[in-house]
Amino acid sequence: MIKEKLRFSCDPLLSHRQLACCPSYCGFPLHGKEMLIYSNVDPELKALLLTGHHAEISAMTFGKGGSPVLCSASADYIIVWDIELCQRQTQEGKVAAGRVIGTLLGEIIYLSFCFSGERVAACSGVTVFVLSSKRQEVISTLTNHLGPLTSAEFCPWNEDILVTTSEDRTFTVWDLITETVSFQSSVLSASPLLSVFFSEENRHLITGSTDGQVWCFFLRDDYKCHLVTKMDLERMQKRYEMQRGTASLQAEQSAAHKVETARPVLKLSSCRSYSDSSGGHNTDNSWLCIGSSDGLYVVNLATSELLTVHYFKDYPNLSITTAGSWSVSTVGDNSMVCLVSSLFTSCVVLLEFRLCDLGSIWACVKCFSVFPSSPPLPQSPLKATFKKKEPNHSNKKGVIKEQPLVFHSKVKSSGYTSAPRSTMFSPKTNIQKNPSGKKVIRNTGLLLRDYPADSAAPTIPHIHLNTGSKPVSCLQYSGDGKHILCGPGDNSVLLYRSSLTVDPAVYTGHDKLVSCVSWSLSRRWWLSASEDRSVRIWSHGRSEPAIIMGNSMFSNSIRSAQFYYLDKFLLVASGPSLHLCLYNVDVRHDDIKRYEQQSFVKLTGSFTTTSATNITALSAVNDFFSHVVLACTSDRSIQVFDMNEGAVASQVPDAHSRAIHCITQNKGSMFSTQALDSYNLFLTSAITDGVKIWDLRNLRCVRRYDNHLNRCHPCLSAISPCGRFFASGSEDNCAYVYDIRSSSYLHKLQRHSDTVLSVTFNPATSELLTGTLDGKLRLFRSNSGTGLSPDTAAAVHSVPNMTV
Repeated sequence: MIKEKLRFSCDPLLSHRQLACCPSYCGFPLHGKEMLIYSNVDPELKALLLTGHHAEISAMTFGKGGSPVLCSASADYIIVWDIELCQRQTQEGKVAAGRVIGTLLGEIIYLSFCFSGERVAACSGVTVFVLSSKRQEVISTLTNHLGPLTSAEFCPWNEDILVTTSEDRTFTVWDLITETVSFQSSVLSASPLLSVFFSEENRHLITGSTDGQVWCFFLRDDYKCHLVTKMDLERMQKRYEMQRGTASLQAEQSAAHKVETARPVLKLSSCRSYSDSSGGHNTDNSWLCIGSSDGLYVVNLATSELLTVHYFKDYPNLSITTAGSWSVSTVGDNSMVCLVSSLFTSCVVLLEFRLCDLGSIWACVKCFSVFPSSPPLPQSPLKATFKKKEPNHSNKKGVIKEQPLVFHSKVKSSGYTSAPRSTMFSPKTNIQKNPSGKKVIRNTGLLLRDYPADSAAPTIPHIHLNTGSKPVSCLQYSGDGKHILCGPGDNSVLLYRSSLTVDPAVYTGHDKLVSCVSWSLSRRWWLSASEDRSVRIWSHGRSEPAIIMGNSMFSNSIRSAQFYYLDKFLLVASGPSLHLCLYNVDVRHDDIKRYEQQSFVKLTGSFTTTSATNITALSAVNDFFSHVVLACTSDRSIQVFDMNEGAVASQVPDAHSRAIHCITQNKGSMFSTQALDSYNLFLTSAITDGVKIWDLRNLRCVRRYDNHLNRCHPCLSAISPCGRFFASGSEDNCAYVYDIRSSSYLHKLQRHSDTVLSVTFNPATSELLTGTLDGKLRLFRSNSGTGLSPDTAAAVHSVPNMTV
């Protein structure tokens, strides 16, 4: 919603002048050398007229806090005005006067106060002057850019740091103590950079250009910058319109009146976001507001998603259609005032933007959870069971079975007339075999212990292993962390011990590439799925599979399969169908009928995606009862299956710009304990579109990560058992480890020999295993059992905690 509060007509054209706006006042040049100051709170209050400049005023700005202080600049003077003092002087019949802090510094095109109000930065040509706001003194004169400067801003958490942007398409980070360059960016765009902004909550530096490109950098403690994300206003706008069904309408309009319009980033600012009361969560407490020529764009910086656009053309009562410059000030939650000059006319308007409608839109989203809120329905597919066989009374103890041979009643040695022996000997059981008194858990082979929740992310290389020349397409640890399944990119599966010091067991039988592997919760079975349209279930120590689900059951290649519902079912994704299968593994061994499959499988249900497009990735929780199954399809959507009802409950259209090749849920492990709501987080990956983290409760993207390189290979991701980190493969021969509460990476695990395709965390200890395109495995361990590493601790303390 846009409300026009004031409208002004000016003699000179103010399309590219810096105007001044704060929560209480707004100001702009009048007749070139004078200034008018209006009250935003009381429009009926008489405007304050300020005079003192002898040349045309080129820039104005208000201070960032406390009593309203204005700084104005022209070619002759830079003057600081105390607005309240000037009002008193005017009421007393005196001429309002300011304090001159600079003279004859050239044409000033941009002014900026530091947050304490002690210093002012003034941009003139290729030079930025740092002035004292209390007296006439030039503190620093800084020159480094090759083109004219366009903006300059002080760092809010360290006022000795200044960032400037220039028409040479670079930005510079200055250390004002030493008056040296701390960081010089490369050429970011083919167009000049226009604006710069600091996000203090995440320590981000954001800059934008005239062609609508926005870059977000993380500013480290040494004031070096690394890129967090890059955004394009035009692409975000097209996706925003497509999601809301307005793309076709605008396409028809553009076909009739095809006019290409630029979306320059004229101003960057933040606006306090709405507090989510619908049961969801907000990872950031501010939105990024971008003032452009055609309206105001509101972007969620954590997800790089366009939340809403307020176009001037959608409000016919506005006096402005195309903006030339912006001055923005936040008034309160979801509200901001903007002083906007027209690009083609001598008109300036004061606008009030209210963004409360975003909260009402998000509050209407249906809530989901991986934890079931009700038992299975009577007709639910999850209640399917095998039919019980008729009892065979001849198997009871003491009953003589029918013999297949001739019965000889008089031959005592045959044993046919005597009852079978149930006990041949009675061994001694009172021998103390464990004198130390330690309790050993024999069913797992491990002492159950808590996962080190406060450990640092695994970053230290420990083992480097060669599996062959084929790519490692899939990796997975068993639930106890003792074994590893590896798909080496051919028709076989390798079973390693977690120490990786013993040669693996090799399982063969598939005719084509193995697409995925999965462990059962009991760790007695594991499965492999292949592009030959078959699924095989294996057990330890047996070279033949216990179950073979052949290509007669599936019409398409299998992209994903796993155990589900505490090992009761199998989930198989084939083409556009999701198959739910009951199975029974027969462990009996018969040497005569060894080639006959004693186990069997029953198809319980087959469910099709809403758009009938192929499933590209699948994920479901098997560690506890859950009705939710997540599937990604080739039309770039995420579909939520409610297996209790056996239907698609909801979907997220156009979740990525490309088809999603990986979806990973936060499943924890048997060794770790997390907050229940954290299990509702899941990751998706797509080529050229990075990794996104989603909240299942409202199906909203809450963060986006694209530091890693992923342009052509399906690099996978994995969440740590503690739920604090996740890792992703990359095509720059590195694996990236992220903190789930930050938008920038913590560690870049280098020295891989090729593209990192697969990553997986050990569920029992802080270890990360990576697999590369050329068949290499690398194991990384944490540098300490407790405590965070220095870079992890710095990142964790520099960002707000994610509320889940």
